[in-house]
Amino acid sequence: MIQKEKPWKILSDPFRNKGSAFTEKERDRYHLHGKLPYHVSTLEEQVQRRYLNFKAQTTDLAKHLFLSALKHRNEILFYKLVSDHITEMLPLIYTPTIGDYSVHFSYLYTEPQGLYLAYPHRDRMEEIFSHIDQKEIDVIVVTDGQRILGLGDLGTGGIAISVGKLTLYTLFGGIRPGRTLPIVLDVGTDNPLLLNDPLYLGWRHTRIRGKDYDAFVDQFIQNVLKKYPHVLLQWEDFGKEHARPLLEKYRKKICSFNDDMQGTASVVLAALYAATRANRTQLHEQKIVVFGGGTAGIGICEHLVGALLTAGVSKEQALKSIYIVDVEGLVHTGLTHIPPHQRPFACTLQEIPPNQKVSLLQTIQTIHPTVLIGVSAQYNAFNEEVVSTMARFTERPIILPLSNPMSKSEAHPNDILKWTQGKAIIATGSPFTDVSYQGRPVSIAQCNNVFIYPGMGLGVVACKAKEVSEKMFYRAAEVLSAHSPLLNSPTGPLFPPFERLREISREIAIGVIEAAQEEGLAIKKDPQALVDATIWTPSYAQEDER
Repeated sequence: MIQKEKPWKILSDPFRNKGSAFTEKERDRYHLHGKLPYHVSTLEEQVQRRYLNFKAQTTDLAKHLFLSALKHRNEILFYKLVSDHITEMLPLIYTPTIGDYSVHFSYLYTEPQGLYLAYPHRDRMEEIFSHIDQKEIDVIVVTDGQRILGLGDLGTGGIAISVGKLTLYTLFGGIRPGRTLPIVLDVGTDNPLLLNDPLYLGWRHTRIRGKDYDAFVDQFIQNVLKKYPHVLLQWEDFGKEHARPLLEKYRKKICSFNDDMQGTASVVLAALYAATRANRTQLHEQKIVVFGGGTAGIGICEHLVGALLTAGVSKEQALKSIYIVDVEGLVHTGLTHIPPHQRPFACTLQEIPPNQKVSLLQTIQTIHPTVLIGVSAQYNAFNEEVVSTMARFTERPIILPLSNPMSKSEAHPNDILKWTQGKAIIATGSPFTDVSYQGRPVSIAQCNNVFIYPGMGLGVVACKAKEVSEKMFYRAAEVLSAHSPLLNSPTGPLFPPFERLREISREIAIGVIEAAQEEGLAIKKDPQALVDATIWTPSYAQEDER
């Protein structure tokens, strides 16, 4: 029996609020007559009304704020609206617009968006967790705000990224919005602009490090496990000094993965699977240069090695096919100082003298790569000389400038096409509109983690996986690559349109569950039935059906 509630209670609950769509019976039950206009709207009418209001907003940031406000009022209407206009709205609810919002978070803040765990309150963390209303949570996305997109340290403003990621979990993976929790670990900031900003909302202190940082994160994990022992936790936008150690320390203690390392790597793997098939070659035949040796870059390299090993390639051969170019140039064995995480990929080239710095251009001139991946956040690093040199040695070069937002992208796809005479296979980290080459439109695919992690999350949640394994990511990449339009048309994009992503995420989830079951990490039930029993869709239910 549902107890009667005061009108403002249900109207202010974004998970139950229907606004003008409350039926006559529901208005009777909740005493909503007089609180709402007379007409009972359908969800479709509400979507039409909100879309007209959305189109009236004059800037991308204004549109983002409009959609965010709607989400805070009515989750179902928000997700239905965005689902119906996904290509138009995705760049506004996530990259690149979310970057602008994160930068200006303290000025644009209006209401809480998740859980803010500040270091000065470390002794009260258990109390804070005890006051969280949600009894069950399926997915948590947590960041410490240190490396937000390609924008750097944004402190507590990083919460916007956690919110955005979880929105896409629901939009494409069907994770129930009321069972998600965005979190920021506010451990200070080293951004002087924020530290000196009187309106900054975070803890105005330089970042804690070392044992203090480790203890705070461990305290966080213990509280999560105590309250939500079966949750999936996604590590998001942690700095390179923390990303790998945290994943390695906790991945078997709490079901978790790092999206910057594993999610990025998996979608890149899917791109290479599709591109090499389109080129009638195989992954192990490629020479791959990764420009950027940080968290994402090393994650991609390790993932590619793992996929090659799974395919039967020797570790020696796998490592020899991958080259890293970082701030000190090509990582090679003649260098005196090589970071530990880069050492396995240090190449041996006899023609390079000890300690000589080898630029990206020199690397391409020497290696003759077939694949060039950018995760450097260096704008226009893939210049005409770099790209045209690569094209001289490779018939259809695979070029992936993945840094985002657009202001950090290594190259513009229009330039890449021009410099390769239209032969390059391209995917970008940021969304670009279609470009033109010799009078024909060319669709540019976005190599976005969203192609992988919603399906991964859906699969993990549906089968209650004990942990997230690399094999599960390899399987996700295989499923995604099979949907590449490039396989059916030489001018098709590398990735499918976002309108298809929800159905593809379902297939990814089924594949993920199968991989988890093969490794003994999940319950042995029919994967398809598990997935279909978990997926949430944005539609109004009668209160008695809840």
